[in-house]
Amino acid sequence: MSITAKQVAELRGQTGAGLMDCKKALTESEGDLEKAITILRKKGMASASKKAGRATSEGLIESYIHLGGKVGVLIEVNCETDFVAKTDDFKSFVKDICLHVAAVNPICISRDEVPADLIEKEREIAASQAEGKPPAAVQKIVEGKLNKYFATACLLDQPFVKDGEKSVQDILNEQISKLGENMQINRFSRFQIGEESED
Repeated sequence: MSITAKQVAELRGQTGAGLMDCKKALTESEGDLEKAITILRKKGMASASKKAGRATSEGLIESYIHLGGKVGVLIEVNCETDFVAKTDDFKSFVKDICLHVAAVNPICISRDEVPADLIEKEREIAASQAEGKPPAAVQKIVEGKLNKYFATACLLDQPFVKDGEKSVQDILNEQISKLGENMQINRFSRFQIGEESED
């Protein structure tokens, strides 16, 4: 089957992947756009995991103040080189994550940063809601509810504010694959008028 330039352009527009990668994915999926996107996403994940151990000592600090000055975010995103940190793609990604934090208000970056007492509290609530069901079902219900909790609390698990089909982790993996460097969302602070300080 022959893949047209229009199909390649459409896939590239949706994924930001390179021309040859798009063509290969479309050939592999026999022209099915959705399957090609899945193939590219899987490759992006594989590419991201290969780069995960590499040091990220460069990057950007970005700020965002929402209209009216009621919400503000300060974020640090790291990459491996100053060269990538200065690219428009990286800057745009950091801005998008900053906007996401302003809009969605995560409590932490990843699951391993959620305090153990909060996880235990969520686990207890889920278990009490599943009372009376068989133990295997209770365990599945508890895990499901914990995953839902992580998807609201943890930045990397949250559906990305500009594309609810993908998580922030998916978007991060796509950038790692596209720019060829390991990247890390290192830290953020979100301020909202009227919120109590945690100190």
